[in-house]
Amino acid sequence: MSDASGKTPIELRLRDSAQLFNTLDPFPFREGDIDADAERYIVEWAQELPKDEPIAIVIHLQSPERPDKPKPDLAAAVKNWFAAKARAENLALRDLFRDGRLAFLIGFAGLGTCLFLSFLVTKRFDSPFARIFQESLIIIGWVVIWRPAEMFLYDWVPLIRRRRLFRRLADARVTVVRAPHDQPLPPAGPA
Repeated sequence: MSDASGKTPIELRLRDSAQLFNTLDPFPFREGDIDADAERYIVEWAQELPKDEPIAIVIHLQSPERPDKPKPDLAAAVKNWFAAKARAENLALRDLFRDGRLAFLIGFAGLGTCLFLSFLVTKRFDSPFARIFQESLIIIGWVVIWRPAEMFLYDWVPLIRRRRLFRRLADARVTVVRAPHDQPLPPAGPA
């Protein structure tokens, strides 16, 4: 089912609004935790959508809300949840670079120590065993620096990708469609 712009939105079909939330979460709906299965479903569908287009989410509710229960603001809850996830990725990225700087200091100290010991072994001893020890120290030195290099070269990419996706989901247009209680919901999935 396409929306007015002709794009296929992410659609969720729920019996009632409580199905969207983690039932163990004591917070009100606006601050509540989105259910892990619902989050996974939304994220997996969003990953399949074109990266340069805005995201639309349509929530179909089969049951009308009971008058004695407060009506949750599902659109705000979804947007707030993914905005919080984007902020968490920001913090993870900041922590990664902070840890990476510390790891680089430790790694360079380890590399320097290994290269210095290798130099000393080369100057003082001239035997096959000394050569093996010298080469082993060089290898150990480069292995010590590998993880910090990996942190700065590769580990930040998935964090940026997830943060960008969560920001897109936080900016998504969320529409709630309430089906009449005597009419069943159509099947889930794109048309």
